[in-house]
Formats: sequence, C-alpha cells, structure tokens
Amino acid sequence: MESVSACSKLNKTLRQHYLNLPQGGKCQVTYIWIDGSGEGLRNKTRTLDEEPKSIADIPEWNFDGSSTDQSKGSDSDMYLVPVQMFRDPFILDPNKLVLCEVLKYNREPAETNRRISCNKVMEATKEHCVWFGMEQEYCLLSMDRYPYRWPKGGFPRPQGPYYCAVGADCVYGRDIVECHYKACLYAGIKICGTNAEVMPGQWEFQVGPCEGIDVADHLWVARFILHRVCEDFGLLATMDPKPIEGNWNGSGCHTNVSTKQMREEGGLKYIEQAIEKLSHRHQEHISVYDPRGGEDNKRRLTGLHETANIKDFSHGVANRGASIRIPRQVGQDGRGYFEDRRPAANCDPYSVAEAIVRTYTTLFCLGSESIY
Repeated sequence: MESVSACSKLNKTLRQHYLNLPQGGKCQVTYIWIDGSGEGLRNKTRTLDEEPKSIADIPEWNFDGSSTDQSKGSDSDMYLVPVQMFRDPFILDPNKLVLCEVLKYNREPAETNRRISCNKVMEATKEHCVWFGMEQEYCLLSMDRYPYRWPKGGFPRPQGPYYCAVGADCVYGRDIVECHYKACLYAGIKICGTNAEVMPGQWEFQVGPCEGIDVADHLWVARFILHRVCEDFGLLATMDPKPIEGNWNGSGCHTNVSTKQMREEGGLKYIEQAIEKLSHRHQEHISVYDPRGGEDNKRRLTGLHETANIKDFSHGVANRGASIRIPRQVGQDGRGYFEDRRPAANCDPYSVAEAIVRTYTTLFCLGSESIY
C-alpha cells in the first residue's frame, strides 16, 4: 500500500480552476455532525440562495441515520440542527462550515448527541464563568495506518528528540500542522497554539480559552478541519489514545479549567476545592473520558509516559504524572487554573466539560438526567 492516498496525487492545479469559478451569489454550506460511533464525523453540503449572516439563517436538514449507525433503515431520517457557523477554509468565503446537533425522528437527542445535556449544565452554572482550554493530541498515519515516516516494520529512534523539535530528522508532517493552524484561524476557530509531541509523528493543538459550550463546539470543528487537511495531503490523523503499543507516549486531550473565583486573588483555594471534589468521583469521570467507558484509556493511563494510573487519583504542582496538574506559575501566583490530564484524545469534549462542571458545582443531576 502507498504511504499517501491516490486522491492526494490528483491534479490540484486543475482543481483550482473549478474552485475559482464564480458562484452567482449562492453559498455552499457544509453541515458537520458526530456519527453513531461518538468519535467519527460526517458532512454533506447544500446550496443556499445567499450568504447566511447568522446561525438563524441556516435551515435544518436531514440525513440517512441507518448509514451512520444512528437509526434503523425502516425509520432512518435524522434531523440536523445547526448550532455553530464558521467560515469555510477549503472553498473560502462566502461559503460556510456548520456544526450540527443530531435529533431522532421524535426530535429527541441521538445517543451520541451529548451537546444538549452539556449545554443545559453550562446554562445552569453560568454564574461560575467557567473557562476551558483543551489540548488535542493526535498522530499522523500513512494510508497503511502505520505512523507517518516510521520505518516499515520497524521503529525510529527512541523518544527524546521529537518534542517541540526542529529539523527533518525529528519533525514528521509539519506541513499538515501549519496548514491546519491557518485553516482554523481563517474559519474562526479559537485555536491558540500547536507543537510537536513526544512520539515522532505525534502533534498537539490547543483550543481556548473558551467559556462554556464553545470549547467543545470549536474542538469538534477543529478536528473536522484536521481530517480534511490530512485528506488533501493523503495522510490520516488518529486520536487513538495509544496508537502504538510499547515505550511510546499515548495521546490525550488535557483539559484546563478555570472559574471566575479561581482567576481572582486567592483563587488557589477554589482550585484545591475542585480537586478535592474530583478526587471523590474519579471512576465516574474515567467512564466518560473516552467513548468506550474507560476501555480506550486503559491502554494510555498506565502510570508511565507522563500519565497517572487509571485506577488511582493524584494531583500535584507541575506533575505531569498526576491525574490533575496545577501549573507551577499558578502555584506561585495563588490563582489561575488546573489541568485534568485524564481525558483521552478521542474523548467527546461535551462529556468531559459537562462532567467537570457537574462535579465542581455538585450538579450531579439536572432534572431526571445524569451523565454518569
């Protein structure tokens, strides 16, 4: 099998000719949604007569849920409800990317639509002004699903020279990373940084700070943009928490959290209170920090490779081997934020954000609903 896809080798100059054609005032809108796996993304595009000015201008749509593992063929229509709009970095203005919630035939949330529950919690706890920043790690793969530029059937040099590295012998796939970064900025994603990670071919980008539901909306669309950029280059991006077994780092989605009280003078006290509450619900959080109830994270959270053991809860200042890390600067300043290092790279950020806010505010149930 070739390292890159055949489609990536098609004539891009010829393609550009068609992309440059005028649209006659019309607008192409790409609807994006989470499929039945809880981690895959799907999309389809329609034409609107004019450029939408806000999310209210974009109509609901539908799709065949039996083809995305979200319904049966005998009753397959699912609703797409637009919730966030972004500029399209692939076919450019005036075209749009639109993140959608998925509703079933009875307009109840689909099983993998965790946004509705998360948003209810964020609205109910608005007075806390919770900010999030999420660090999305991922690994670039060739089409044979082996890490990009790794020797076929073998391994590169051991970990050490790759983290935040420069140089062709240490950096694998920077073109994709830089194109993804620029595409996110163009789209309006609140991306705030990127860096090469510990394992060769592993990277990270950060989204935030965002208040409430926005961090998860922006992270999902940033993931979509990453997969589309990789598609153009003929490679794959995986958020598998442990893409390669052995003495190699896994991939997480470290989640930084700060409330209004934590950011004010003396806020360290509230950070410590939050950590104490999190310590009592460790297993409940682990169960929603990957799509398979903790089974994916078992391979990553071993107590090695900058992780805590999945069975234990721990915390510390500047300790990347803990469940919760308090950054050194926060410890010195006495205020700021904490980092939950447990979420897997393939987590649903809605579930992660909701679980943290529920635990911190002791909002374990909202009506008849509970995330755990």
